[in-house]
Amino acid sequence: MLRGDERVLDIGCGDGKVTAEIARRVPDGVVVGVDSSGEMVRFAREQFPPEVFPDLSFVTMDAQALTFCEEFDLVFSNAALHWVHDHGPVLAGIFRSLRPEGRLDVQMGGKGNAAQAFEAFDVLRKEALWRQYFEGFSFTFGFFGTEEYRAWLSAANFVPVRVELIGKDMVHRTPQEFAGWVRTTWLPHLHQVPEELHARFIDSLYNQYCAIYPADSNGAIHIGMVRLEVEAKKQ
Repeated sequence: MLRGDERVLDIGCGDGKVTAEIARRVPDGVVVGVDSSGEMVRFAREQFPPEVFPDLSFVTMDAQALTFCEEFDLVFSNAALHWVHDHGPVLAGIFRSLRPEGRLDVQMGGKGNAAQAFEAFDVLRKEALWRQYFEGFSFTFGFFGTEEYRAWLSAANFVPVRVELIGKDMVHRTPQEFAGWVRTTWLPHLHQVPEELHARFIDSLYNQYCAIYPADSNGAIHIGMVRLEVEAKKQ
């Protein structure tokens, strides 16, 4: 719940749409969005210019190297921090960024997220066509459980309020829906494959997934997603 006068930091702001919505909800506050991608920050600035959103700004900054000091009442992040493997520096930077009694409210992929899809990939990567592109490839998303995240919060001097894993059934009704998900969330994997083979790789991943986890009677496939939601306070 927002009063409307908070100073808010949005980590991993991306295109800025959610950050701008936060700004609308704190008309007497200040909102800053940060992202490690300079391209995304430039896009967000163009879409939400200061002439229209005078109390909203965007900065290129790594989540593991935040430079703020006691500037914010709330630090927020949605579907971004699972790209980071070590959350120790992230939480330390968030703690420094918050004012006394400030709040942390973040959501990200949690332990077990999309495990079925990664199982299908592990089978696919061994096929002759794809083996050459994934030889020595290693990329693990930061999907964490509640106990390890509570330990990180404690190490950063936060007081946990709620640390919870929430399961969700993600449904792709068509191969095209599945392809759209892979194109936007499997970037480390796609970067291993020549661009001209991206469509073929995605089709192969879809077929391999269906071979292990067949579509339902309506032709839709289901993938088990897990979200980690974390709320904490600065001591």
